[in-house]
Amino acid sequence: MPEARKTMTNHAVFSFPDECVGFIFGVETGQKRIVTRAIQTCNVKEGDKRRRFQISPLSYMKAEKYALQHGLTLLGIYHSHPLHPAVPSEHDLKQAVPYFSYPIISVTADNIQAIRSWQLGESGEFAEEILEPFEAPTAITSSLAIHTPSIH
Repeated sequence: MPEARKTMTNHAVFSFPDECVGFIFGVETGQKRIVTRAIQTCNVKEGDKRRRFQISPLSYMKAEKYALQHGLTLLGIYHSHPLHPAVPSEHDLKQAVPYFSYPIISVTADNIQAIRSWQLGESGEFAEEILEPFEAPTAITSSLAIHTPSIH
């Protein structure tokens, strides 16, 4: 996770004041998701990217192909919330799909405020996932870690 976390946080700071977005990959063992890689992608949202992100369908396809080629599972999507808490917005809730983990990075111009991860529950609401300490690799209990290639 140290590399995955570094990829996500660097991406969030670099993209500020816009939202960054990327994919997380890894494996599942029991109730844990072990994130072994994070790969950034382009925020293709037209207009104001400070409060929204969008991923192209081609990027999703490339992420799924990457997972298959590397024997990994596409576990979810990370994104940043510039100058806002690491909690899902109403827009995030509308865009979420079951199963995926959604790490959110709260970022300012030069600092990461928090990283929290969420998953859409059966009730249609987000439930927070437990992020274990960032060791190699990191686990999210239901879980998170990252690397740098880019999918566009």
